[in-house]
Amino acid sequence: MKVSNLLLILFAVVTSNVIFGQAKKPTLMVLPSDNWCEQRYFMTEFDNQGTKQKVPNYKQAFQEDTELGQVISKIGSLMIDRGFPLKDAEQELKAIEARTAEDNVTSSSASGSTLVESPLDRLKNKAKADIIIQIWWNVTKADDGKVVSFVLEAFDAYTSKRIASSSGNSAPNNKDIIPVILEQAVLANIEPFNNQLQQHFTDLLTNGREIRLTVKKWNNWEYDLEEEVNGEELIDHIQAWVQKNSVNGRFSLSDASENVMRFEQVRIPVYDANNNALDARGFAKGLQKYLKAEPFNYEVKLMTRGLGEAIIVLGEK
Repeated sequence: MKVSNLLLILFAVVTSNVIFGQAKKPTLMVLPSDNWCEQRYFMTEFDNQGTKQKVPNYKQAFQEDTELGQVISKIGSLMIDRGFPLKDAEQELKAIEARTAEDNVTSSSASGSTLVESPLDRLKNKAKADIIIQIWWNVTKADDGKVVSFVLEAFDAYTSKRIASSSGNSAPNNKDIIPVILEQAVLANIEPFNNQLQQHFTDLLTNGREIRLTVKKWNNWEYDLEEEVNGEELIDHIQAWVQKNSVNGRFSLSDASENVMRFEQVRIPVYDANNNALDARGFAKGLQKYLKAEPFNYEVKLMTRGLGEAIIVLGEK
């Protein structure tokens, strides 16, 4: 083989490795699982429009459990070693607490309708991580040492769909502390989990991120979604906008009437024109501007649930 050809081959291999190594990685945040919090009584209730819901009390868990911070740190280190950007959940919680004056509830001054964010939604909105990793672990004592069992699960922060999972048991160990034993057990099972995460994010970059979008009207609005504007019903104008602005026009219109439109599985770009992460609110902001401009000139309220659901309400703010 000629030297020149060999150099070309080596250059191609090095270039491909550099490109692969620079592949975009999703941002992660590691939290204890709901089940782990329930077993240790780190749960609290919040009122969601009159319905009591139990959610993990992460602040209490981080403050009172002596192992949690170390475990989260160990799992986070494993993911950082594999090139994943990591958001520190404990620090994000502290930042949220420092802004307790921020409104949790939005309402219409006319109708009094409300929308409440759960504590986890608030954390997701603040951290804006792509993926939430939840860890559960349990310690049992065997004759030859402690055995740590674990379940590691990853959820898309926008849809709450499970996208990766791993589980296993450590070898019996009497020498190391629990976080170290758990790290060893996770490390033995981390590569398939890592590959599942990257495959999911690659799909997002190719086909868009999935969100939900709902368009409603206030009861006292003089129009409805079947109002004709320039010869077409408002429903058709809104559907055309979503089709034009979603990735490859991919969405599902599950409900359409004079009062409500429900779009599901709406695929939106992962990043906007400025390379900033795009969430449901950012996408719906475009629709809000569209409906506030000519020829519509409507008053439009925009509300969100977490990162992955936006609600447009027509008629007033």
